[in-house]
Amino acid sequence: MARSRTRDEILAAASRQFAESGYKGTSLQDIAAEVGCSKATLLYHFDGKDAILRELCAPAIAELKDLLDEVGAAPGPAAARKIAVEGFVELAMRHRREIQVIYGDLPALLLQPALRPVHQLTEQLHATLAGTSGTAQSRLSAKFVLAGLPAVIFACTEFDDATLRAALIATAGRALESL
Repeated sequence: MARSRTRDEILAAASRQFAESGYKGTSLQDIAAEVGCSKATLLYHFDGKDAILRELCAPAIAELKDLLDEVGAAPGPAAARKIAVEGFVELAMRHRREIQVIYGDLPALLLQPALRPVHQLTEQLHATLAGTSGTAQSRLSAKFVLAGLPAVIFACTEFDDATLRAALIATAGRALESL
C-alpha cells in the first residue's frame, strides 16, 4: 500500500513539475524533493524520467487510439470529422496537464520513446480533420484545430468546462466547415 501511494505521489509531483518547468527543465531530484523521498526511492519505482512520462501519458495515448478507432468506424467523412473534433476536445480537457507537458516541449518530447506513438496518432487525426480534398486550406485548418484547441484550453480559465467545451467544438467546426 505504501509503495503504491509513493508511486502515485511521484506521478502527481512529476505532472506538476513537468507542467510548470517543462520536461527538460525538471530533474528527477526536483520530483523526489517535492515528494519528500530520495532519488533512489524514485528510481526504485521508475527507471527514469522517460518511464514517468510514459506512465503519465499512457491514459491519454490510449484514449487517442480509442478515438481513432471510433473515427474509423464512422459512417462517413462528415460524421468522422464530428467525432474527431468532439472526441479531441474531450480528451484535451480531460488530460489538460499531460497535453500541456507535451505541447510545452513538443519537438524534444516527440523524440522520447514514451511519446513516439503520439506523432502517428495525431497524423491520423489530422487526416480525418483535413478530409479528402488535400487542399492547403483543409490541411492548415486541421493543424489549426489540433494545435489551437489545447492552447486555448490552457489559456481560458475564465470559463467553466461545459461552456469551454461547447465553444471549442463550435469554433473547431467553423474552422473546418468549408472542408
